[in-house]
Amino acid sequence: MTTRHLRQPTVDCADPRELAEFYRRLLRWEWAPGHEEPDPEGDEYLLIVDPERPVRIGFQRSDAVVPPWRAGAIVHLDLEVTDLVVGHEEAVRLGARPLTGTPEEEGHPEDPFRVYADPSGHPFCLCLDR
Repeated sequence: MTTRHLRQPTVDCADPRELAEFYRRLLRWEWAPGHEEPDPEGDEYLLIVDPERPVRIGFQRSDAVVPPWRAGAIVHLDLEVTDLVVGHEEAVRLGARPLTGTPEEEGHPEDPFRVYADPSGHPFCLCLDR
């Protein structure tokens, strides 16, 4: 057996361009080379990349239904922010929907994070970088 390394998470979604653009703007990342312009035949798979680190996220066209949050096992992204209030405002402005209240409202002020649904309904968390 050879050593395995994580290449990237890939998010299944109905509209890869739309969802990749949401996360690209939220994270302030860039399009991977060759993924900047829409494909006239439809974007089936797209990548965004962190301009400062070797990290990337893929987005793949799929007709799969996103299960409601907490209804079953699902993978989600944890995204670090330096200010949870500012992160919340930006995420909502870009199209995220809050699924929880503030850390204080949710009873975890010692471990501040909030849960959101992205425009396709996938859950993700904004976590305060401490």
